[in-house]
Amino acid sequence: MTGGTITIATRGSALALAQVALTRTLLQSALPHCALETLVLSTTGDRQTQWKLHEHGGRGLFTKELEEALLESRANIAVHSAKDMSTELPEGLAIAGYLPRADARDVLVRRESSPCPTLIASGSPRRREQGAKLWPEAKWTELRGNVETRLRKIAQGQADATILAAAGLARLGISAYEGLVFEHICTGDMIPAAGQAAIAIECRVQDLALYEALLDKKTTFAVSLERALLKSLGGGCHSAVAAFFDGELIHAHLPGGKVWKAPICSQTIPEALLELENLAKSII
Repeated sequence: MTGGTITIATRGSALALAQVALTRTLLQSALPHCALETLVLSTTGDRQTQWKLHEHGGRGLFTKELEEALLESRANIAVHSAKDMSTELPEGLAIAGYLPRADARDVLVRRESSPCPTLIASGSPRRREQGAKLWPEAKWTELRGNVETRLRKIAQGQADATILAAAGLARLGISAYEGLVFEHICTGDMIPAAGQAAIAIECRVQDLALYEALLDKKTTFAVSLERALLKSLGGGCHSAVAAFFDGELIHAHLPGGKVWKAPICSQTIPEALLELENLAKSII
């Protein structure tokens, strides 16, 4: 692409706009002759702030309106948190790839006065199931809202702690908050959601060649495996299933608490997906 305008569809949250800023930087460097525009859209997940997301399927709650903009040619690409994306994409759309992945760990954010939290706020089934092993005495409650809202609610004492993604905090420039302590959780103790910390670029199938080469191959390899495992296990973006590839091993957390891992030896995505398919038969 040597010119023209690229319209980027995105949610309007501070985190989504921070992810668009990273995407714009990449595109401006790779395609300096293209103009960049941003189309900010409100999604169902943004509007339904009282919903328990997993009770409404989770799939498409934060992506549907952005994908409609692609299909209707109101946008050229859509920028998503990869972990929010369904494993089933609308016909005619594809993931071109991902920006380089950030820190995939989760973070326990707790009040300074609660070194052993007894009430943890998270609506994520994945975090609740794995967190129950780490804090067996704790009770769990729901918490919705953007990152700043969640931090404020914890600081105000609505719960002792919450769990947030390290990558989201970093992209917002948040490393501290008055009255709160940030404790990173290793991926061995809490396996991340498939695609966590990766920014996905979605486009129309016919435009794949324009964007694929611009994106990070290492991240694309890892997240492709994670999403394939999630799909084979029947999990969605708001299920208890977790999947994470650390560069050597694929790790999974299954509902009910079972943890599974296996090495991936193949070097290409098609070969690795076939290898994963054979390995996953032992847990399906």
